[in-house]
Amino acid sequence: MATEIFNFFELTTSFDLKPEDAIRHFQSKGLTTSFSWMDMIGEENDAALTVAKMMDNDLLSTVEKHLDKAIDDGLTLNEFKRQMIPRLQKAGWWGKKDVVDPLTGKVIKAQLGSASRLENIFRTNLQSAYAVGQWQSIDANKETAPYLMYDAVEDHRTRPEHQQWNGTARPVDDPFWQTHYPPNGWNCRCGVIQMTRDEMKQQGISLSPKPKIKKRLWTNSRTGKVRNVPADLDPGWDHNPGKRRLDHLKQVKQEKNRSADHRPTTSQQSQ
Repeated sequence: MATEIFNFFELTTSFDLKPEDAIRHFQSKGLTTSFSWMDMIGEENDAALTVAKMMDNDLLSTVEKHLDKAIDDGLTLNEFKRQMIPRLQKAGWWGKKDVVDPLTGKVIKAQLGSASRLENIFRTNLQSAYAVGQWQSIDANKETAPYLMYDAVEDHRTRPEHQQWNGTARPVDDPFWQTHYPPNGWNCRCGVIQMTRDEMKQQGISLSPKPKIKKRLWTNSRTGKVRNVPADLDPGWDHNPGKRRLDHLKQVKQEKNRSADHRPTTSQQSQ
């Protein structure tokens, strides 16, 4: 089996493949308006599309349709910007504006639409969708390729916090990938390499020691909730949405099978 490299920066700039599971995952998400990224983080963000300070459901639905097209049809970042910018400008969601924070009632000057924000919206949502789709492939191949190796991009933009994990090789089912499976933060470009035992041996790669994850307490200033999060990851990125979705799909399948097992047969129904 050839080594499979899953690099999310590359995936969001080139769409040669049509990732069916990524499409299904994105299309299954709902829509939820939010004022701050801290209003919806982690698992909440897996279940619904949100754009901070976009409080108009119709506008949010427009963004969803174009992101869906990007995943399904291979819409590039430049095409996404070209189609979205005039729509956002016409809707008045562009530049810096005075807006009311629904939590505090205070008026603040906030950045709404911009080219950089559109890029962040595009990359964040596509990276997350691809992460889900690629995890299903990783899980399906783990019998023949049971190891993953962390692959940081290693350039001047690579964060030291992520660089420290470069080359870390652990089994697919290791708890490390439950918290540190990329992407691991806003605009994170890290990926993983799935490897067979023979590939590990041929390349002289040994299994890494069990990673020691440092934690810190982080308080969400919007909700007041305190979370114990990995010190090296952005808050809310310390989970594996692909594994979570796959576990959910397996549970649904098991429940359907149990229901089918208890369904009366044709002979029983006729008695």
